[in-house]
Amino acid sequence: MLTTLCAASLVGIDALKVEIETNVAGGLPAFTVVGLPDSAVKESRERILTAIRNSGFELPSKKITVNLAPADVRKEGTAFDLGIAIGLLGSLSEIHGSLEGTIVMGELALDGSVRRINGALPVAVMAAKEGIHRIIIPAVNAPEAAVAVSASAADISVYGVETLNEAVALINGAADALPMSIDIAELFSDEPEYPVDFAEIKGQHAAKQALEIAAAGAHNILMIGPPGSGKTLLAKALPGILPPLGFEESLETTKIYSVANLLERDRPLMITRPFRSPHHTSSNIALIGGGAQARPGEVSLAHNGVLFLDELPEFTRSALEVLRQPLEDREVNISRAALSTRYPAGFMLVAAMNPSPAGALKDNEGRPTASPEQIRRYLSKISGPLLDRIDIHIDVPKVENIDLFSSSTAECSRDIRARVIAARKIQQERFAGLDTPRIFTNSQMNSKLIRRFCQLDRQSSDKLMEAMNRLNLSARAHDRILKVSRTIADLEGAENIEMKHLVLGIQYRNLDREFWNF
Repeated sequence: MLTTLCAASLVGIDALKVEIETNVAGGLPAFTVVGLPDSAVKESRERILTAIRNSGFELPSKKITVNLAPADVRKEGTAFDLGIAIGLLGSLSEIHGSLEGTIVMGELALDGSVRRINGALPVAVMAAKEGIHRIIIPAVNAPEAAVAVSASAADISVYGVETLNEAVALINGAADALPMSIDIAELFSDEPEYPVDFAEIKGQHAAKQALEIAAAGAHNILMIGPPGSGKTLLAKALPGILPPLGFEESLETTKIYSVANLLERDRPLMITRPFRSPHHTSSNIALIGGGAQARPGEVSLAHNGVLFLDELPEFTRSALEVLRQPLEDREVNISRAALSTRYPAGFMLVAAMNPSPAGALKDNEGRPTASPEQIRRYLSKISGPLLDRIDIHIDVPKVENIDLFSSSTAECSRDIRARVIAARKIQQERFAGLDTPRIFTNSQMNSKLIRRFCQLDRQSSDKLMEAMNRLNLSARAHDRILKVSRTIADLEGAENIEMKHLVLGIQYRNLDREFWNF
């Protein structure tokens, strides 16, 4: 007897509909899975048969064939266990209810319990497009799938099950189960919590201003300063001044974490911007993504958030160079012989480093801590093209004692965030209706948009040319200066870029001359 139902296979952050065809016929006892399964799917035979027996069902000695269609797409993972088991029971006449328009997914334990799977949210998004009307998945994944169903307003019922018997009873109509529902507005009603507030950071007024500008225009920023100057603390405070996640951003970010199995169990939807801080020993694949199963890397896990690279020169040169493409394209394409996977990577890069391999540039007596050649070797890991892609370079000096012991209250993150949101709103209105899609912030402007929205008067243009010649800046650095200047003007609500905006934008490239040119 042939039974057909649906499941899904993950391709990047999207899901592809898969049909599970199960046939039980006479012949020598066998259990065969075809349709390009990986090792985890092939090994499902023992899990499925043992779970069925331990759930109280009898299995005849017959030939069992399972086909996963389309057969030319590789099927990976353990999420097909529950679907194959339900299909097998359907072929044995244990399933009386209809399986049409139903997706069944879950990993089976030997006792028949259903375990968590990856990518429940992308599966639900796909189900809304494919006309599926019922999803049966592990109970722990049900809220995650219900979020996507609520967002699409599709007529889909999501049911979470904890055991194989519960899934069978649900399909046969014996269980009086209610579909999972999620109130998305309630998820966004709570004020996000951030680990560090700007009010807690003593001094560093120039660095705080630079971070505000970076947040307002989604600019990449590099902080250079001696150990203990507060670079890491400033980076951790940055998410607190970024605009809150919109629903579309939240959904896209959640899909990445769902696929990577990093979604918190009590939070079916990410409502705070991610902050990723990989160690400097991280490999290229850990940063960019890939591996045998083309997993998302740190650049994708930081999508719509912040990627913080502390001790930047300690990363390998090759690891830093792989960042260049996602910084420009805001996505990562991972190509393998069997597939090509795309992951979004629209992150803000925040980097921190010491000015010298010994830490501070000078000791307490004002003497250099390292020779120019040692410093040059230390900084040589950061290539010019990568540096050009960092819009703002800011010096973070040692905090003065007078600031440490000051009782004055610094400005809190909430007030700074209000200005950042206002500047982002100006940018969204500026780019609304453009032919170029998905342009929301000044950092995303291409050359055409820079010429249109970053026009300078004659005096300012001459000043920029002088700076280009004096600092020996590249054409890419020229565009970065104009983008940053545009953001500074937006923060002040100015219609045009004025001289003071441009001068401040140029100052954020001064580290090119100070540290990279001896």
